[in-house]
Amino acid sequence: MRVSILEPKGAIWEGMANQVMLPAEEGQMCVLDFHQPFVVRLTSGSIAFADMKIAVKDGIAYMRSNSLTVFAQT
Repeated sequence: MRVSILEPKGAIWEGMANQVMLPAEEGQMCVLDFHQPFVVRLTSGSIAFADMKIAVKDGIAYMRSNSLTVFAQT
């Protein structure tokens, strides 16, 4: 899936990933390729994918057409 992680100042990371872990309000959320569309609020934690982790304070993530976009405060 295409992944874009954005903050107010611009893009933090953009690229492709097979799996992304998000710190959702309801707990850790695993997003895989071709996941159903969703919008979820993020809480303090880490976005993890491949060998990377990005710390976030809060934000919103949405999935649509095999593209995950995250708007976050880091």
